[in-house]
Amino acid sequence: MSQITVFAGPERRRRWSEEERLRVLAEAFSPGACVAEVCRRHDISTSLIYTWRSKLRQAHAEAEASEPPVPAFAEAVVVDEGAGSCAGTAPAMVIDLARGKRISVFPSALPAQVVAVLKALR
Repeated sequence: MSQITVFAGPERRRRWSEEERLRVLAEAFSPGACVAEVCRRHDISTSLIYTWRSKLRQAHAEAEASEPPVPAFAEAVVVDEGAGSCAGTAPAMVIDLARGKRISVFPSALPAQVVAVLKALR
C-alpha cells in the first residue's frame, strides 16, 4: 500500500486586487522608501513590484495614446527686454511644450517652418 501526503493550508500563490497593488506600489516608491523593506513587509519579491510598476506604466501609456488630444489654450507671457537686445540674436517667441520640449522662434523663421516643427513635435 502506498502513502499519500496531503498538504493543507493557505495557497501560496496570492491574488492581489488592483487597490492592493496600487497601495503597495505607492508605499514602495514614495520618497525615502526602500523597495526591499516594503517587499519584506508584504512578503513579496522585488521583481513582482517592478513587474507591477511596468504594467501600470504600459497601461497609462496605452490609455494616453488612445485618447484624442484635447485642445487647450497656451499662456503667453510678454517680457520687455529693453532696446539693448539685437533683433537678430534673440528669439521673437519661446514656446514651452509638454514633456519639457521648448521651441525658440526667431524673427527670420518662415511660418511654414514653424508649422512643420510644431506638427513634428505634436
